[in-house]
Amino acid sequence: MPGLPPDGEPVPRDGSLPAAALASVGERGFGVYVHVPFCASRCGYCDFNTYTAAELAGGVTRESYADLVLDELRLAARVLDGTAPKARTVFFGGGTPTLLPADDLARILDGVDATFGLAEDAEISTEANPESVDPAYLARLLDAGFTRVSLGMQSAARHVLAVLDRKHSPGRAAQAAVEARETGFGHVNLDLIYGTPGERDEDWAASLDAAVAAGVDHVSAYSLIVEDGTRLAARIRRGELAMPDDDVAADRYLAADATLSAAGLDWYEVSNWARDEAARCRHNLLYWQGGDWWGFGPGAHSHVGGVRWWNVRHPSAYAARLAEGVSPGEGRELLADEDRYLEDVLLRLRIVDGIRVTSLAPPGPEKAARAVADGLLDEEAFAEGIARLTLRGRLLADAVVRDLLPD
Repeated sequence: MPGLPPDGEPVPRDGSLPAAALASVGERGFGVYVHVPFCASRCGYCDFNTYTAAELAGGVTRESYADLVLDELRLAARVLDGTAPKARTVFFGGGTPTLLPADDLARILDGVDATFGLAEDAEISTEANPESVDPAYLARLLDAGFTRVSLGMQSAARHVLAVLDRKHSPGRAAQAAVEARETGFGHVNLDLIYGTPGERDEDWAASLDAAVAAGVDHVSAYSLIVEDGTRLAARIRRGELAMPDDDVAADRYLAADATLSAAGLDWYEVSNWARDEAARCRHNLLYWQGGDWWGFGPGAHSHVGGVRWWNVRHPSAYAARLAEGVSPGEGRELLADEDRYLEDVLLRLRIVDGIRVTSLAPPGPEKAARAVADGLLDEEAFAEGIARLTLRGRLLADAVVRDLLPD
C-alpha cells in the first residue's frame, strides 16, 4: 500500500476485534486483498510497499511467501470465527503478484475459499506486469478460478516508459491483454498513467488508442503523482525533469474521457471506465462503497466493522510475527460515526452512482445546490435527489467533496 499509515493504537497480539465489529462484518459486502510485495525492479515513480530480490537478500523469498499468507489466513479464521460472509471479491495486488508461480496464487486462493468461502459469482482479480505473464501462465490462473486480470500498461510511448522506469516494450501490455482475452478471461483491465514529464499530446492519444484496440472491457487512467522519496522526485528536484503540470493533466483527462467514451467505455469512478456494469471492478467498488475486507501480506490494510488496521510493512517483520503466532498488525483505528460519514461522502461522490443529497449533513444539501449551479454536479441527477459529478466536477472532484463536507 502507498504512503505511511497513521499512528493508531496497538493491535491485540491475537488480532481480536471488538464485538460490535464482528456483529456488523459484511453488512456492505466482504472481500479479500492479498498483497504480494515482490517486484523485478523498482519503478521510479512508485512508493508502494514493494521489494526487489536484492532488497530482500537472505530474508523472505517468493518460494516461501504463499505459506506466510496461508498462516495469516488461519489467524483471520480464528479472529472472525465464522462471522464473515462468503467473499464476494478477491484481489491480488502488489508489487507484482504474477512473479509468484501461478500454482502459488492458486494455493492462496484455495486458502481464501477454505477460510471464508467464495460467493458463487465471486470476482477474482490479479494485477500483472505485461512481461510477467504468458498464455500458459494465464491459462493456469483461469483454471484456478481467476476471472479478471489488470495489466500495468502506463504508456505506449517508449520514452515515457523510460522516464517511469518501466521495463516492458511499448506494445507488450496490449499484446498481453489480447492473450488474456484469447485465454478466456472475460474481464481485462489496462492501467494508464498520464502527465509524465516529456509526454506529448500525441503520446497520450497513442496510448489511449492502443488500449482501445486491445479490446479490453476496462481502463484505469491516473494522473502521475510525484511521491516524496522516489527516484522520480529526486530527478525533478535536481532539475533533470519538469514537474507535472496540472493544466496538462486536466487536458489529458478530458482526452481520455472523450476517447474511451467514444469506444463504449463509460466512466463509473473518476479514474475508471468500463464497457458495462459487469466489467466494473467490484473489488474497488467494495472500497468506494464502504464495505469490509481483510488485507493479507506485509503493509496490507484491512477494514472490518468500523475497525481499520494495517500490517507491519517489511516482509521479514511480517514473517517473524506470524512465526510467533501473533497478529502481524502494527496499528489500528476504531472509526467513529463521523469518520465513517466523512469517508462515505469522499468515496461515494467519486462513483457514478453518487450519493443521496438527503444523506449529506447540513449545510451539505445547500452546498450541493450551489455546485449544480456551478456545473460541478449533474442537474438531472440532483432533481432525483442524487449528487453526481459532471465531467467538470470530476476534474475538480477533491474540491467538490471538501465543499460538501461540514465546515
